[in-house]
Amino acid sequence: MKYFLIAGEASGDLHASNLMKGLKAEDPAVEFRFLGGDLMEAVAEGQPLQHFREMNFMGISAVIRNMGHLKRILAKTKRAIREFSPDAVILVDYAGFNLRMARFASGLGIKTFYYISPKVWAWRKGRIRLLKKYVHKLFVIFPFEVEFFHNHGMEVEYHGNPLMDVLAEFNSRKPARESWIHSASLDDRPVIALLAGSRKQEIKSCLPEMIRAASGFPDYQFVVAGAPSVENPVYDSLLEGSGIKIVYNDTYNLLSHAEAAIVTSGTATLETALFDIPQVVVYKTGFLTYRIGKLFVTFRFFSLVNLIFGDELVPELLQVNLESGIREELKKILNTEKTSLQMREGYAKIREMLGEAGVSRRVAGKMVELLR
Repeated sequence: MKYFLIAGEASGDLHASNLMKGLKAEDPAVEFRFLGGDLMEAVAEGQPLQHFREMNFMGISAVIRNMGHLKRILAKTKRAIREFSPDAVILVDYAGFNLRMARFASGLGIKTFYYISPKVWAWRKGRIRLLKKYVHKLFVIFPFEVEFFHNHGMEVEYHGNPLMDVLAEFNSRKPARESWIHSASLDDRPVIALLAGSRKQEIKSCLPEMIRAASGFPDYQFVVAGAPSVENPVYDSLLEGSGIKIVYNDTYNLLSHAEAAIVTSGTATLETALFDIPQVVVYKTGFLTYRIGKLFVTFRFFSLVNLIFGDELVPELLQVNLESGIREELKKILNTEKTSLQMREGYAKIREMLGEAGVSRRVAGKMVELLR
């Protein structure tokens, strides 16, 4: 069967690539077309119609500035779907773009699967109506989403969280600490990981706050996880003179050898928890985006860790006084054993909630079953 997949950011590229592996295993006659990144390209053995780097904009201002560019990609994608005539369109997160494609594909009579739901439980609940109308089946990745959608009259599929697959694969080949420290050109001091996000705009907002906070911990070495979708000069300009090092495309090794982490809100907070690393979660965006967001966001927490746990397990710092807040919370983690122990106990409960590895294959199997 033929599948057209759309992923608009780095995490979507990762999970879509694993889903594609599952589809290959479940459907030997599989054929792909896609918008995504390098990981999807490696599985499909073909280039994307559009790389996610060219369609990944954060914040209201950035989206408005690039609206013409995004409209051209939309038109290009619609033409490609008509020409390919897939058995299914599979949309991975990236709600603003993908909900439009759901409407288009549904109008052509093509089965539309949505994998990794838009975060309608956090804001823009009006999108639930679009999901009901245009999506044949929604596959969610957080346990609390099942009840949420049920309460809104929508039955969904939950087969666990695909990060469990990614971590299982990584743990099978993880290098020893001494080997990795040497390859990353680090010294013997304990490592604190800085995960500043995957988008250029959030890195420029959050990383400077992390860098300033790091100056109060001379006994530790701070190391930035470089995002694959962001050019090296962006980091070079921010890190100049700080003494902080960076590793590229090596986030999991960094987390597996870290004592603590400072993390920009997003998927990375959950990844950090699954590596059992105590963390401080931060977020900062443009003034306009922040002010407008406050009018619509209705959830109690903004980190995935706290949302899944259902209570405040990790500290969350938002928008203002980040430098001093990071420094204060990091001291608690490093100097108070009770603080880090409580986080790790909560992390253990989260791992139980997210299920066993094999998620991508289970989801792929269900998609093939629905199509047949």
